[in-house]
Amino acid sequence: MPKPLQIDQFWNDRISDQLNGLEYGSVLITVHDGRIVQIDRTERKRFDPPASAENRRSSDNPIKSVK
Repeated sequence: MPKPLQIDQFWNDRISDQLNGLEYGSVLITVHDGRIVQIDRTERKRFDPPASAENRRSSDNPIKSVK
């Protein structure tokens, strides 16, 4: 039977710290024997090119395939 996971205020604070300010991404919590042993945070940044740069790139420099 699996051990019940107990999350105290210490872990609540650590998990909250990882979630704060995260716009795109994930927080992975690793549990071994009913205990949190690791927290991984992966953050993604999304950049939208300006409309003028997008138009210029598609018309001036077509992408060529490399063989």
